Amino acid sequence: MKSKIPTLKEIAEKLQLSISTVSRALNDHQDISETTKKRVKQLASDLNYIPNIFAKGFRAHKTNIIGVIVPDITHYFTTTLIRGIVEEASLHGYRVIISESNNDVDKQTEMLNTMIQFGVDGVLMSISKMTRDISSILKLMNTLPLILFDKASNKIPCTQVVINEEEAAYNVVEHLINIGKKRIAIIKESEFSYNSEKRFEGYLRALKEHNLPIDEKIILSVDDISIIQGKRMTNVLMSLKQKPDAIFAITDNAAIGVIKTLKKLNVKIPEEIAVVGFSNSLNSTIIEPKLTTVDQPGQKIGATSVKYLIEEINNPNDTHMNKTIEIRSNLIIRNSTFIV
Repeated sequence: MKSKIPTLKEIAEKLQLSISTVSRALNDHQDISETTKKRVKQLASDLNYIPNIFAKGFRAHKTNIIGVIVPDITHYFTTTLIRGIVEEASLHGYRVIISESNNDVDKQTEMLNTMIQFGVDGVLMSISKMTRDISSILKLMNTLPLILFDKASNKIPCTQVVINEEEAAYNVVEHLINIGKKRIAIIKESEFSYNSEKRFEGYLRALKEHNLPIDEKIILSVDDISIIQGKRMTNVLMSLKQKPDAIFAITDNAAIGVIKTLKKLNVKIPEEIAVVGFSNSLNSTIIEPKLTTVDQPGQKIGATSVKYLIEEINNPNDTHMNKTIEIRSNLIIRNSTFIV
């Protein structure tokens, strides 16, 4: 049989003290004598008493807990974000509660409500790509500080921490142009994705500034930007009369699907068709040829998000907490665009 969790009331009764005296003794309150503090702490240790941080937080209106909501906790890039969040939060004395929406909008709303119930001091969220109705997010903002990171939205008036999506994509296309590619295809997500649309804007800008034509036939959109869809879209591109000489997939997974299909079709990479991804995942160095990709500094994004959230927690009346912070990324050039 499991032993009962000891309470402040139990300690108070055993020592014949009031609950408030016990609480203040455990918190080293100056009004409590050293002798009483020692007695209380000794018994608390003997009973393995652990303070209820939620109850304590509700009384103090502060829990020193940050809520984090992400679409997919298994994604490699997400793990780097979370590492940065947890490490930075710990430096500032905050604990972190992490939950996953599975890109389900209803679950995302449920998680937002759960964060309020837990009494967290603020929320960091990477929104579901299917988010259309933002009412639950706006409702939370009336209660708690909120910062969006990685997957953000122009419709939500809060601080947002993202990478330089458009510039990063521009640099990808410019790199492809510099190695002699002139017919550059893109595989992107549906128009509802903030990240995808920013990358698409960079793609279009690079083509326009280098006077290359924009061909709708080689601009492909899919709901699920995965290896499978990368393979499927490559087959679509290779069925065209005028085939591309480069393919930019806005995720590494889709780019890996591209490489797998091109190899199956005996297409030389990068001589005939160059391939670029986005994320610098572990798989980008395992696939052959190794994938040219954009490195997203996940830990820095996570840590920066925490810093801004804590600033907003500590300054609840500041009306200027609504800005976009762009973290710089780097293009990692590998064999999928570079002939050794």
